[in-house]
Amino acid sequence: MLETSARLLRLLSLLQSRPDWTGAELAERLDVGLRTVRRDIDRLRELGYPVDATPGVAGGYRLGVGAALPPLLLDDEEAVAVAISLRTAATGSVAGLEEGSLRALAK
Repeated sequence: MLETSARLLRLLSLLQSRPDWTGAELAERLDVGLRTVRRDIDRLRELGYPVDATPGVAGGYRLGVGAALPPLLLDDEEAVAVAISLRTAATGSVAGLEEGSLRALAK
């Protein structure tokens, strides 16, 4: 089982990966119970992350709209793919994206 901080990061990553999640889906992915998912959602809200909830059988969780979100969380393979894509765009292969790609690579 993941430590709380690692689980919160994983939960945030899951919420960023698609628009809607049921509590059961999140619980299964995180290998915890529904009560833990609810508590972790509350912790994310306390940290300032906008998480919307819809109650009921068809309900679930989603990141709220209109709020500033933290940097995108990527796994190792995703980070490599993004870096290679940015490097390719920085060489001028995509017109108009050179400067933005270089700034993103620097970050």
